[in-house]
Amino acid sequence: MSEKIGNVWVFIEQEGGKIADVSLELVCKGTELAKQLGVEVEGVLLGNKVEGCCETLFHYGCSKVYLAEDPRLEPFTVLPYAKVIMGLIMEHKPNILMFGATMKGRELAPRVASEKLAGLTADCTDLQIDDFDDKVNKKFYKNKLMQIRPAFGGNIIATIVNSWDDPQMVTVREGVMKMTEPDTTRKGEIVRVPVALTQEETVVQVIERVRRDKTVNLKGAQIIVAGGYGVGSKENFKLIEELARTLGGQVGASRAAVDAGWIDHDHQIGQTGVTVRPKL
Repeated sequence: MSEKIGNVWVFIEQEGGKIADVSLELVCKGTELAKQLGVEVEGVLLGNKVEGCCETLFHYGCSKVYLAEDPRLEPFTVLPYAKVIMGLIMEHKPNILMFGATMKGRELAPRVASEKLAGLTADCTDLQIDDFDDKVNKKFYKNKLMQIRPAFGGNIIATIVNSWDDPQMVTVREGVMKMTEPDTTRKGEIVRVPVALTQEETVVQVIERVRRDKTVNLKGAQIIVAGGYGVGSKENFKLIEELARTLGGQVGASRAAVDAGWIDHDHQIGQTGVTVRPKL
């Protein structure tokens, strides 16, 4: 590891110029981590005509945004994004790099980690800064990222520490980090990133996109009626659905109920599903 600690980076996921909530959550968490390390939190934003997102990122805590704009970066395909991000990593050497545990993040983060030969912890539910004493290899690491995530089907909570070279890379589930109030007086710096792509890196073309309407919104639900394996059958889950409709809420389910085929995976909540904060 280098003696100088790099900054905390967040990959900013956007769709049509709208920043994903998980990215703003990570900027807020990154601000907290960066303060503990005495560094800055910075955003990495790729797309086409997305400069308008930068102001929002500054308001939530980014001191700097690395902005790569090019028509070939919209819509998202993994090869061009990985190429641009790898170039930035090699030049600026961040200490921590965070992605949302979304479809894009789960495709992009492993490719970048593999290229960099860096460790990657997936689906984290918490991140903390602490010292780590590696008694096996007799090494002491100061101010390492504690990467906390459920393991073995959610039966235990594991804390993972990356002793490899930086960046320490993670994907983080949506909704587990709190989004703080933005400070609209906060300003920042935009660093424009040149985009140089080969024909091989743009070989994948998106011909058509088909969107599926989202009918389940557990993250924003104020009322959730949840059931587990004890409900007993798919037919009995209809009682849960009926009660949820009566209360004006959403239906949640445990992993066991989902695995049994009683309800769709979109309804799964808890350590192995969607993180929720209902009032009831």
